[in-house]
Amino acid sequence: MTGIVETEHWIESGAGRLYAKSWTPDAGISLPPIILFHDSLGCITLWRDFPEQLAHSLGRQVIAYDRLGFGRSDARTDVLQQNFMTLEAGQAVPLLCEQFSIQEFVACGHSVGGGMAVETGARFGERCRAVITIAAQAFVEERTLQGIRSAQQEFRSAETFARLARYHGSKTDWVLHAWIDTWLAPERAEWSLDPALEKLHCPVLAIHGDRDEYGSEAHPRRIAARRGSLHILPDIGHSPHRERPGLVMKAIEDFLA
Repeated sequence: MTGIVETEHWIESGAGRLYAKSWTPDAGISLPPIILFHDSLGCITLWRDFPEQLAHSLGRQVIAYDRLGFGRSDARTDVLQQNFMTLEAGQAVPLLCEQFSIQEFVACGHSVGGGMAVETGARFGERCRAVITIAAQAFVEERTLQGIRSAQQEFRSAETFARLARYHGSKTDWVLHAWIDTWLAPERAEWSLDPALEKLHCPVLAIHGDRDEYGSEAHPRRIAARRGSLHILPDIGHSPHRERPGLVMKAIEDFLA
């Protein structure tokens, strides 16, 4: 059975150091790696064993990183700009490609990370061989905002805040504000992934749970429309890769095959 070699990496950027990890099958690989983009409150640790299982299942290298301000990457104090998904594709992905000597890759992201995967595919053209979104948002929907407002109430509890602080430490307050304030800002209302989707020319797989509290099936339908496959998972919420990882990996495996 193929083993997986796990390695840690620190990547210098103009705004601070990024923490990254890679999972590489030890049998030798020739397929383009998968770059994972985490969600609004996420980090490498919150992917749990999904990256390792994915590397094993696909026989590909899987790379994940903590965005600046999250997890083990350096802190930031600025306000997240409304075009943060586009900026992430332009600023972080070139650093990852340089660090890991990547020419071609597959971009895969959860929630806002899915939006970043789409923006990456739009920016990198033929170098991005495929885009996979898991529970991604394609526009601002009332269900999304309501989900965020509910979470905002929950995070007022010291216990809930402390659970998140296990992953982000002293950066937790910034992480929460970056998510809540950015999405609830009035100027967010006009945002959509449409400009990036129009520039996307690679195959797309949009995975979504039918019980997702942060977005209806209109999101994956828009992402996959005329450009890819739609995979709606029954009885699953906003984190399909944690709730039913086997189903998600099978969908990705079939798609990339």
